[in-house]
Formats: sequence, structure tokens, C-alpha cells
Amino acid sequence: MTFSRNIERLQPSATLAVDALAKQLKAEGRDIINLGAGEPDFATPEWIAEGGIQGIKDGKTHYTPAPGTPQLRKAIAKELQSRTAREVDWNAIVVSNGAKQSLFNACFSLFGPGDEVLVASPYWTSYPQMVTLSRAEPVFVFGKEDRDFRLTPDDLEGVATDRTKGLMLCSPSNPSGGVYSLEEFREVVAWARERGVWLLSDEIYRFINFTSDGPAPGLLDLAPDEVGPFVLIDGVSKAYAMTGWRIGFSYSPLDLAKKMSAFQSHTTSNPSSPSQEAALAAYSQPERAHAEVRRMVDAFRRRRDLVAGLFNELLPGLSYVKPDGAFYLYFRVDSLFREGMADSSAVCTWLLEKAEIALVPGVAFGDDRYVRLSYATSDALLEEAIRRLAVAVGSL
Repeated sequence: MTFSRNIERLQPSATLAVDALAKQLKAEGRDIINLGAGEPDFATPEWIAEGGIQGIKDGKTHYTPAPGTPQLRKAIAKELQSRTAREVDWNAIVVSNGAKQSLFNACFSLFGPGDEVLVASPYWTSYPQMVTLSRAEPVFVFGKEDRDFRLTPDDLEGVATDRTKGLMLCSPSNPSGGVYSLEEFREVVAWARERGVWLLSDEIYRFINFTSDGPAPGLLDLAPDEVGPFVLIDGVSKAYAMTGWRIGFSYSPLDLAKKMSAFQSHTTSNPSSPSQEAALAAYSQPERAHAEVRRMVDAFRRRRDLVAGLFNELLPGLSYVKPDGAFYLYFRVDSLFREGMADSSAVCTWLLEKAEIALVPGVAFGDDRYVRLSYATSDALLEEAIRRLAVAVGSL
């Protein structure tokens, strides 16, 4: 069977595949602890969910403008405005079916054949797929391991060419949990500005930050004249425990926003109308929403400390990236490689069979030496999973 060249290099999402397999095995009666999923285990705050329910009751179940309702876009713009000196035009906001669509909209609208896009690595598994679907070429850039892979201008300059048109960056990072300091972030942004490179700043985990009491540094923490061409991507999925509602957004220069809106109008049209109403409830009551976020972040911080402590105690031979944000522990497993188990996929398969733990192999994120563990689950399951992991590793 012959397929279009558009998808000849396309690979399925590794994280979704692991999650699906874990759920299948669990349904078959296996005692699987699934630490593969990249989503909070909390329920959407009830009052936010009620916003969506009320929207349905009020008949808000029809088409909206392709980039989202004016009310939601204005509420998002107001929230962005609260953390920046720049004026945020609500017309520059494009609401999509999750931050993933916002990222793809940006890639497809900005990049094409002959372009190179630098991808901060380790990367979220969908970044290179989005670039290749846009017919551009992803170029992977790794920071030094002793810096938890955070990039410097020298790292970027070492791989940039005259074909470099974009840079995709995620902080806090999925999969590593690394967080750029404000000064580190400023230096990377300055490099992109001086090079005239489009910076796609994925800030979906921005509020899940353990380096301070507030969000991680982002584009809007910088003065407008410090930032070159950019697309800021965010949404409600992670911080507000709303992954299934599928609401993300982009904020960019107005001309680009219009192009992405037009593109979206020919792909999926508007995001779900009831979901927009739920997101509007969250963005319209920022103090209430941020209180919910702080409650969840406190739980993630406690779990981070629990997991890191158990690794230090039970698995001292497996080093990991310091998890300063998001809800992942990214740890090395190449010390476990041997005949018949020579890569991260084989390690994860072995752990699924032997220890009944579902993890995501690092090859999905560009580094086959590593594995990603999500600690977005209960303390009891985390303790049991890491003890199972320690027993399995100790048996080698």
C-alpha cells in the first residue's frame, strides 16, 4: 500500500502508545502501575467543569469562530497581560484543540521544505513529527548533561545554519523536568532574536514549577524589546487538570495569528464549544484558579520529593535529571543494558513484564539512555512502583 509522502516519516505517539498498552494489560487483569501517562491524576476542579456543563445547558453547543470565542480569547489575553509590560491583543490569541494543535498550527504556518528547526532535546515526542509533517527538517540540540540539558547560545550556535528558521523549546521540560532560570531563558531568547529565528516557546507546564513559589520564567517575563519573532503556546491541560477538554492556545504576532486561524478553519474549525466555556470559567476567575493550581503543585512537589528520595535510597546507581518542574523523573538506564536488552525500549518492555510498571523509553524523547517516569499518581502507587523497580534492577 502506498501512502502520501506527507506521512512517510510519521511515527505514532510513543507516550500514548505506552498508556494504551498499560490500560489494555490492566483490563486483562494484570496489576500494572502506569507511570507512562503525561497527565495530572486530579479531577478538573468542579467549578470549572460546571462552566462547561452550564454552557451545554445554555445551548452553547454550536460553531464558534475558528480561533475561539471572543470572550475566551479576551479572558486569556487579560491573564497574559497580568504578567507582562507588553500590550496583549486578544486578536493575536488563537484557541485550539489542545496545545498540541497550537504547536502544529505554528509549525505548519511557519516552516516548509528547505527549512531547519532546532529542537531542544530531550524533546517531547511530537515535536519532530510536527516539523517533518511541515516538510521541514528537525535538528536536535542537546545541552550538557551536567546542566540537565538546558541549552546555551553556544549549543545553539554550534548547530545553526543559514537554513535555521525556528527553535522549539519547552520549560519546564517534558520529559526531563528541567527548568530554565530567567537569565538562562533570556540568553536563549536573545540568541533567537539576534538570529531572526522564530522561537516556539511551549509553556504548558509553566505553573508546575518547584524553583519558586510562582510560575517558571517565560516569554512574557521579558521586556518586549528582548524578544524576537515568537509563538507562545499554553493551555489548560496540565495546570488545571483539563487534558481531556482539549483547550490550548497560541499567542503570536497578529499577522501570524490570522494565518494560523485561517489554517485551523480548514482543518478542525473551532475547538469544542462546551470546553471553551469551561476554560472561560478558569480564565475569568484567576485568583480562584491559581489557588487550585497551587494545591496541585504542592502535591506534585511532595511526590517529586518522595520519588527522588526513593531513587536515592533504593536505586543509587540510576542517575536522574533534577526535576524542578512538570511531573516527570527522567533517569538513565544504560547501566542496565546487556545482551537481549540493549536499549531503552527493551528495558521498558522488561520492566512491564517483570515488574508490571509502565514507563516511556527515552528513545521517544531523543535519548536512548533514559526512561521517563510520570509521578502524577498517588503516593502509595509511586512507592510500590519504585520498590518493584528496585527489586527488578537488583535481580540483574
